[in-house]
Amino acid sequence: MEAPGKVALVTGAGRGIGRAIALKLAARGFNLALQANRSAEGLADAATAVRAHGVRATPVTANLIDLDDVRRVVDETLDAFGRLDLLVNNAGVYSTAPIEVVTPELWDKTFAVNLRAVFFLCQAAADPLRAHGNGSIVNLASGGGLSARPGFPVSAPYAASKAGVVMLTRVLALGLAPSVRVNAVAPGIIASKPEPMPPAVQEKFAAITPLQRVGEPVDVASAVAFLASDEARFITGQTLSVDGGLVMD
Repeated sequence: MEAPGKVALVTGAGRGIGRAIALKLAARGFNLALQANRSAEGLADAATAVRAHGVRATPVTANLIDLDDVRRVVDETLDAFGRLDLLVNNAGVYSTAPIEVVTPELWDKTFAVNLRAVFFLCQAAADPLRAHGNGSIVNLASGGGLSARPGFPVSAPYAASKAGVVMLTRVLALGLAPSVRVNAVAPGIIASKPEPMPPAVQEKFAAITPLQRVGEPVDVASAVAFLASDEARFITGQTLSVDGGLVMD
């Protein structure tokens, strides 16, 4: 184990990329607070899988649109473990809605979860992360927030909110240095849903990706674990693309 006794809070941990991140961190010795909004069963299953690595896990059901819930997630993590070493802002709202059908409600919800909640979680976690002098935050951005290109299926609010995560990561890295490092991971096309991606869709996305395949949740989880580790102790304010070469700008 690389991080015995350390505590990580992972949002959106009930399935997909969030669950993979939680399991990767558990394998490295982190105790885990796992947040999800609607998937109570998935959250309980993720907590059980995390505990199988011999670490502690506590599930926290919370709606990140509600700022009281945002603060409560951090409070419950501290109540359960007494410390916080790593915050992973993974929870997000994804959409491929064309420009013509984007509504104010979709826009506001996307920004509330993808950007506003990320900032206020970081704000609430800042002091606990500073407490031990080597805290870390890893935000989930997106290749869709780095580049607009044909074939990358993201909506305008999703792309704009994830671009905001990239800049927010840089601002937080400056504001929380030197005791907290803040980085981001920008996934490309990842097969992260419970149901398998249809072969024809995989082939379509693989064809526009230099490494000729779609990503898996563990690809993203490995990048998050690296940025959270002491191996990345001199890295802050950076966004690491995990996309098979899809975005090279």
